[in-house]
Amino acid sequence: MIKIYHNPRCSKSRQGLEIVENSTKEFEVVKYLDNVPSEKELKEIISLLGISPIQLVRKNEQIWKDNFKGKELSDAEIIKAMVENPKLIERPIVINGGKAVIGRPPETIKEII
Repeated sequence: MIKIYHNPRCSKSRQGLEIVENSTKEFEVVKYLDNVPSEKELKEIISLLGISPIQLVRKNEQIWKDNFKGKELSDAEIIKAMVENPKLIERPIVINGGKAVIGRPPETIKEII
């Protein structure tokens, strides 16, 4: 089943959800600001994406600029920052089976559905 980590307030995330809805496949929506992924879940997502934790961070968020920018952080510290501040997680993230993409641009979602 397809899973989309979604923020309804984000236009790119809404566009991504529309692509998933139009696929007519079964899917689950995770509103990750309300249902924050655990450190373990984030590690799994990062592994599926094939990226480093820093690549999942929204570096233009004020929380990042105020608290983390310019600091030397380990991968574990970056993941912890995202769990404690889920607004920092890039969106939308779509997982289908053993594949995952960040839907930026949203059209990249079509590659895995």
